[in-house]
Amino acid sequence: MFELGGHPLILRPEEMQLSRGESVRDTAYILSRHVAAIGIRTGSDALVAELAEHASVPVINMLTADHHPCQALADLQTMKEEFGHLEGLKLAYVGDGNNVARSLAIVGALAGVEVAVAAPEGFQLEPVAGAQLTDDPYVAVKGANVVYTDVWVSMNDAPETAQARRLALAPYRIDDALLAAAAPGAIALHCLPAHPGEEITDAVLYGERQRIWDQGENRRHAQKALLELLTGG
Repeated sequence: MFELGGHPLILRPEEMQLSRGESVRDTAYILSRHVAAIGIRTGSDALVAELAEHASVPVINMLTADHHPCQALADLQTMKEEFGHLEGLKLAYVGDGNNVARSLAIVGALAGVEVAVAAPEGFQLEPVAGAQLTDDPYVAVKGANVVYTDVWVSMNDAPETAQARRLALAPYRIDDALLAAAAPGAIALHCLPAHPGEEITDAVLYGERQRIWDQGENRRHAQKALLELLTGG
């Protein structure tokens, strides 16, 4: 916001009237009187949809349990920088079929990117946006220009749940062998924060074939473009 010449207003849950019983509708009405756009990170997609229904300014889903579209925009920017185009590329996501995987499938389809998602039973996406779904990471990465992953365990997972997730997802780690099975010149991406040795090896995370740190920087640039587009700048 500062780089675009604007002023960010950061409201945490305990600073919102929502936490004291105000309706989402009323919150949308009042925020719309003070800001040019609303970005929200929350758990419920329904809350974001209700906020957007009643707001008179753009509402940006910055992260929910089911979607992470802003991350996907930064991912596409990184791919465009690397390959010079998006149409016809293939991205293979390996690991937990979560909100990041779902948004990659949806946004990738809009950009002409083929998306394959490899995940074990119980962790796979529902059919979405024509994405190829498989339980075999080597099938997913065949011909892929990008091999992508996310963490297996979040801060909210109980210890026993975390261990079960690690065991189930261990075959889906991005390592040199998996990356070598992708297309020549393939790159590794990760939405961060990473847990080296779990979903990605140190050799890949810090190696020459990743563009993860460019990807992390592009989260800032992609969202500047999104804000400019939505606010008519």
